[in-house]
Amino acid sequence: MACLSLLAGLAIAGQAVAQTSQPGTLRGLDLPGLKPQGGAQQDAPAGPVFKTKHVTAELLSEHTTLRPGATAWVALYFNIIPKWHTYWRNAGDSGEATRIDWALPKGYAAGEIVWLPPERIPVGPLANYGYSDEAIHMVPITVPKDARPGPNATLTANVFWLVCEEVCIPEEGVLKLSLPVAGGAPVADLRAGPIFRKARAALPKPSPWSAQFRFEDKRFRLDVAAAGLKREVIEDAWFYPYGHGVVKYAAPQKLTVTDRALTLETQRGKAAKPITEVGGLLVLKEKLGDGGTVTQAFRLTAIEADSGFSIGFWEAVALALLGGLILNLMPCVLPVLAVKALSFARHANQGRGKGQGMARHGFAYAAGVLASFAIVGAVLLAVRAAGEAAGWGFQLQEPVFVLLMAYLMVLIGLNFAGLFEIGGRFAGIGGSLAGRAGLSGSFFTGVLAVIVATPCTAPFMGAAVGFALGQTAAVAMAVMLALGFGLALPFLLLSLAPPLLRLLPKPGPWMVRFKQFLAFPMFATAAWLIWVLSLQAGDAALLGALAGAILLSFAVWLWQASAGASGRWRPAGIGLAALAVVAAFAMVRYADGGAPAPVRADRAPESAAATGIVWEPFSEARLAQRRAEGRPVLINFTAAWCITCIANEKVVLRLESVRQAVDAAGMATLKGDWTRRDPVITRHLAAFGRSGVPLYVIYPPKGSPKQPMLLPQILTEGGTIAAIRSMAAEAKRAERSGN
Repeated sequence: MACLSLLAGLAIAGQAVAQTSQPGTLRGLDLPGLKPQGGAQQDAPAGPVFKTKHVTAELLSEHTTLRPGATAWVALYFNIIPKWHTYWRNAGDSGEATRIDWALPKGYAAGEIVWLPPERIPVGPLANYGYSDEAIHMVPITVPKDARPGPNATLTANVFWLVCEEVCIPEEGVLKLSLPVAGGAPVADLRAGPIFRKARAALPKPSPWSAQFRFEDKRFRLDVAAAGLKREVIEDAWFYPYGHGVVKYAAPQKLTVTDRALTLETQRGKAAKPITEVGGLLVLKEKLGDGGTVTQAFRLTAIEADSGFSIGFWEAVALALLGGLILNLMPCVLPVLAVKALSFARHANQGRGKGQGMARHGFAYAAGVLASFAIVGAVLLAVRAAGEAAGWGFQLQEPVFVLLMAYLMVLIGLNFAGLFEIGGRFAGIGGSLAGRAGLSGSFFTGVLAVIVATPCTAPFMGAAVGFALGQTAAVAMAVMLALGFGLALPFLLLSLAPPLLRLLPKPGPWMVRFKQFLAFPMFATAAWLIWVLSLQAGDAALLGALAGAILLSFAVWLWQASAGASGRWRPAGIGLAALAVVAAFAMVRYADGGAPAPVRADRAPESAAATGIVWEPFSEARLAQRRAEGRPVLINFTAAWCITCIANEKVVLRLESVRQAVDAAGMATLKGDWTRRDPVITRHLAAFGRSGVPLYVIYPPKGSPKQPMLLPQILTEGGTIAAIRSMAAEAKRAERSGN
């Protein structure tokens, strides 16, 4: 039977002549004592392999060399004799997780063990989580940029593990791996390759679903919004919590699958303190059509169900409709809509804007909006089906898309400024569509409105889209179309109500000047997108984007200039314009291969100039640490491409009054940067029923029964300060009760 005891382990291990022991802090003191079983050769020089009677431990590298500035992957590989086992990060009722203490050359750094899904190991009336036969523990090693090619670097791992059958043996060993440092592409280690491929195939993926849990008397219930799963396909499901005492490990977990969710119910554990969130692995075993099975593991964080983050279908539809309406007022959408409004005013005063004529334009515009939202929804669902997590504005996490958006804004600006008008067979391109008279112009104005709306998040949108991405495809698409209908509704009503058209100003020369003026918001948007690109992909991408924008402008000028040319000059001008366009799009390679530079958890804290909140980079470990210190924590999940986020920071979060409230509360402040894809942040967004930023959450100190507090997506000074003071009062109550 699996059994652990610190004092017993030390005493017995000391009596074993050839056994090295380091039991650490062990659980299961009520189980039988430890027994010596023989051990390793103590006097053998340290190398990549270390053997005991029960385990052959080996340190492997995925590649034969180390590359300066890159992340190298190594693995601690255990070959375990039959009937014995080692342990996962949460060992279950008894046991102890494997531990590695690294000794590395200067500048090198080792990450945490990447734990593969464990197996359930019954031990009488108890159960453990661990590994039989073999265990693979992958670890990332960061190689410094200034590592000199040539000399070997020695990676030393001091490994401590517990191996058990009916008795438990604490063992330890020193493993050393010496690898040369070399530039260029690394070469795969052929011997270690199959082990790394096996480990990567089993790696847990970030959960594409939000999750909630609740304690009901002596029961634990986990609800995962995994819409679309079929009960007849799911052969087995099991939840392995990271934290101890959440569930009773030996108890069965009852599985229920509906069209909206997957539910697991089991006996609750004996956690000593109140729990407001639970992290762990959801392991699903699915049947295949050929009679076989496939097992997948998903990392998820579940929020307590009583936190109030759940909404229903009709609530989501209503919130989506309202969010779409408000989206019309966002600065990224207004310039495009203003140009279409000018078109409506011109047609109305020319007698073509009444009755069915204007109605057709309204329906064409709405069709463009709804078609675009349907495409966005389909892409989000496809990404979700592929096992990846994505949310509103996810495409702006890709530098190539950001660059193409910047180019589009430049072209629209040039069109608004009057530098060119595209007609004939090119009537459906870019900014010219926003001012065209035909139905195609109205349709593609709707498309364009959705494209430029992607950096914006209106109030109520986050909860609606977050709900949608956890539902079936039909429900998700209904919510997305409701969001699109809200965006299209003002123009649709305007086109269906001719009396409202009289409120529009009469056409005149001012309309030309106003359209030209709207070019400057487009240029400003392009500049902002290029700045976002520089954060995502570095300085080379910034230079490439600026050069590409100049080349596109030059191409437009050449095209227009060659229109009136004769003879050979016309084809020459068109050819040069085409070359300039090709050269502009060649700059995409700088965005695709650049080095990202957003805020990360290993960077120094960010200061907001002379006043305002000073932020620490977000990480799960830092959140847990600050809460363990007895402090409430304000988290700002944001992105450089999120206009709403930037507005909140400028208008509210940089106010001196807000900073003083934070300081008075003793509140820790963390910033989660979602400018580029970050599965940890995506998981936290999903846990609160959101699919995108901004998200503002205030966590109570650890041990407080109070739930995390969500702030509105559009912040106000008074509301933010009130929320900070409310959680500060809770922190003081928790401190008094602790004393």
